[in-house]
Amino acid sequence: MSLPRHSTGIPRLDQALGGGIIPGTLTVVMGATGIGKTQLGVSYAHAGIAQEGQSGILFDLTTRGDSQNQTEYAQRMFGWKFRQRSFADVFDPNVVWDADKIRSDYLHVFNRGGRRVTIGDMQPEEWQEFKADLMRRLDQTIAYFYGNFVHGVRRCVIDGVEPTTKDSDSFQFHLFDYVYHQVLRKDHDWLARDLFRVHFRAQEPEVMKHAYDHNSISGMLLYTSHEVMLDDLISRPIQSGDVLSNANTIIMIGKTRHDNKMGRALYVAKHRGSACEETIMPFHITEHGLVFDT
Repeated sequence: MSLPRHSTGIPRLDQALGGGIIPGTLTVVMGATGIGKTQLGVSYAHAGIAQEGQSGILFDLTTRGDSQNQTEYAQRMFGWKFRQRSFADVFDPNVVWDADKIRSDYLHVFNRGGRRVTIGDMQPEEWQEFKADLMRRLDQTIAYFYGNFVHGVRRCVIDGVEPTTKDSDSFQFHLFDYVYHQVLRKDHDWLARDLFRVHFRAQEPEVMKHAYDHNSISGMLLYTSHEVMLDDLISRPIQSGDVLSNANTIIMIGKTRHDNKMGRALYVAKHRGSACEETIMPFHITEHGLVFDT
């Protein structure tokens, strides 16, 4: 039996997607800084409350030492105050089942103090240091996702991916690739093994009580592009190994120009396994997020 589509929280966009996002798949929302990606991601995460009884979660990969204003948007658009998790919150395998202690909405994984996002920007010893630090953060990352999934979360938004010449040069993509393949797409008990390790046998009865189907979990990656104009995004070539080539759904958001007036529009470039509209959809940003003109 097929699972219900995940609403984006925006009826007009759901219509263009043939009913919404297909569960268990990856959606990439691509566009320049400030175009409206984060508002769309927050809307999608919040829509989980109505559908699954739990809001989605946000995983912030920004490396500039700041965030993407997700907390501000959530509060302004929906009156939604994030329960934030910090890397100072040490994971304790004995409390993973306590919703008050493990259920959260937001985690900012990096704090690079303004550093750039490519491996080439670092000296070899800096790259080795960074990789060691990243490995220390993986336990908290797994705990964040797993602890939310066992409490009913079925959608996650990964934000803050900044543009690079090649995805393989970006350490943000190294972490995204791990999260997508080794967390979101992994059977619940095998993810629990990665998390509990030597404590897994002691926790196994609870793991099985809190089983979930990873095929019901959808991921939305918000990807900042070099391209600003929607026409340039649409004509952007997709290379082998590009994150866009692995996405089930690609939503492009960019600027448009008509005579001497600039605007914004959205285009569903790919939606595998479902009919979708080929329409370029103009919209504007309000205090409540994206509002389509038609």
